[in-house]
Amino acid sequence: MTDPLLSIAPRDKAEILAQALPYIRKFHGKTLVIKYGGNAMTDPALQQDFAEDVVLLKLVGMNPVVVHGGGPQIEAALKRLGKKGEFIQGMRVTDAETMEVVEWVLAGEVQQDIVGLINQAGGKAVGLTGRDGGMIRARKLKMLDSKNPEIEHDVGQVGEILSIDPSVVKALQDDAFIPVVSPIGFGENNESYNINADVVASKLAEVLRAEKLMLLTNTPGVLDKAGNLLTDLTARRIDELFADGTISGGMLPKIAGALDAAKAGVNAVHIIDGRVPHAMLLEILTDQAYGTMIRSH
Repeated sequence: MTDPLLSIAPRDKAEILAQALPYIRKFHGKTLVIKYGGNAMTDPALQQDFAEDVVLLKLVGMNPVVVHGGGPQIEAALKRLGKKGEFIQGMRVTDAETMEVVEWVLAGEVQQDIVGLINQAGGKAVGLTGRDGGMIRARKLKMLDSKNPEIEHDVGQVGEILSIDPSVVKALQDDAFIPVVSPIGFGENNESYNINADVVASKLAEVLRAEKLMLLTNTPGVLDKAGNLLTDLTARRIDELFADGTISGGMLPKIAGALDAAKAGVNAVHIIDGRVPHAMLLEILTDQAYGTMIRSH
């Protein structure tokens, strides 16, 4: 199969690049926090597209920061050890042994794969966990039952963020590096916590005062009950979608974090389809919507 891009006339290519110029100018010097997960993370062609997008954004003067998940990779590693993953309300139950697996899969395997891909595409990526530079302080997550708030579920070493100190990320950004962050925090006794990657990305976008937070997912974005894409949402509309059950399951922590970020001053939060090649560039450098954009008001 021939690449359709090869058949574009040079003049059209120049036109496409020129149309990206206002966006490049608008976002020059701005920070973009990107949550990388789903298919974009497991399909080799999409992995390469993602790495190229990140490098291009860096080269045109933006500051991408990548936060990654690794659910499928953790599942596979646990399966190899004969452990079965257990979830409560979309959160992975993490006992001490599972936490060890989570750490070596996220901070070892997955993070280093992403760093390698970005470096191969011509960038300079550096892997971090929440321990590096004392970045993510966390405590044990108190998870209340969604139906009965009197009941508390014990999900083990799953953390909620107490604070994020972004100075290590800023230092790297200023020096032309691309930070790649694993969503692992540490507690007051130096214990490790597994933190939802969407939550880490959202909070990091807040403290870095990012221009955009981009969440790559395995869906086209937020869909209404009839399956149509909702391209532009406000905070108020999202509260309604929570209430009537349109948003549920794995989308809950994603949207809740996105909403917090939008309310805290991140200009735009995009939930985009990681299965679309170069979805990130299309979302940032064109006026075409390739997902759901959440605005604070």
